[in-house]
Amino acid sequence: MPEKKKKTFTSRDARNCIIVPSDLDHKYSRGVLGVITGSAQYPGAAVLTTAAASATGLGMIRFHSSSGLAHLVLHTCPEVVVQPGPVTAWLAGSGIHEKKRSDFTTWLRHRWFTLLKAQTVPAVLDAGALNLAGSLSQPTLITPHAGELARLLTRRGLPVSSESLEADPIHWAEKASRHLGVTVLLKGAQTVVAHDDFVIALPKATSWLATAGTGDVLAGIIGALVATNYIEILNNPNRLAEVAATGAYIHNQAALLASDGAPISATKVIDEIPSAIKKILK
Repeated sequence: MPEKKKKTFTSRDARNCIIVPSDLDHKYSRGVLGVITGSAQYPGAAVLTTAAASATGLGMIRFHSSSGLAHLVLHTCPEVVVQPGPVTAWLAGSGIHEKKRSDFTTWLRHRWFTLLKAQTVPAVLDAGALNLAGSLSQPTLITPHAGELARLLTRRGLPVSSESLEADPIHWAEKASRHLGVTVLLKGAQTVVAHDDFVIALPKATSWLATAGTGDVLAGIIGALVATNYIEILNNPNRLAEVAATGAYIHNQAALLASDGAPISATKVIDEIPSAIKKILK
């Protein structure tokens, strides 16, 4: 791949994708994120994604689910709205099994995914929603790790192993973007974002992020940023990749603040998101 296609991401790049509200903004103009995450098997994903999105900053979060998951989310984030309505971006799939008919509760969660086609605003697809890649008309970002992307590409006629993806993430992120027709954020020790031949290589992340729930936190951060950048995303084909990279950058900066060289949990990363953003904006 020609060198000119690759972009190394810095705090200055991240700053350009963080929308600071003006005196004229209100909760609707700042961006509204529709969230379809969590399940009976992984209820924590609903809490982590919404809490991370809220900490990142946006106008409103609309959480779509049964009353059980909604109660969990509201216990942590009472500001979340559990009524349907207009959104400026979607986040779907975190904490939901990819096999729609694996059990009845998973099937019910997958039914909510039809909302993504009802409001064709930019969409972030994670985990159980990855199979929607390429089927939506709106700008779409997928956020798989190597194993998930290998399975998805193999199902779509491009057989590859997770080991191959991990050995050359830049090549495979770009190839996946072309093959699936979406923007790809490939999670790993070095996260890579690709939109067609526009590729962003993130700085190597702290290894303390290798713990349960941090992927859900990343999804929530990116979802909030997409909701606040939706106009720019609709007008610039590469903006979704830049926003995704900003989310990964904030994620790592928050982890570094939370860790300070020690083990961390996903919730500790969420606690440091505002401080990480403040540091980037300086």
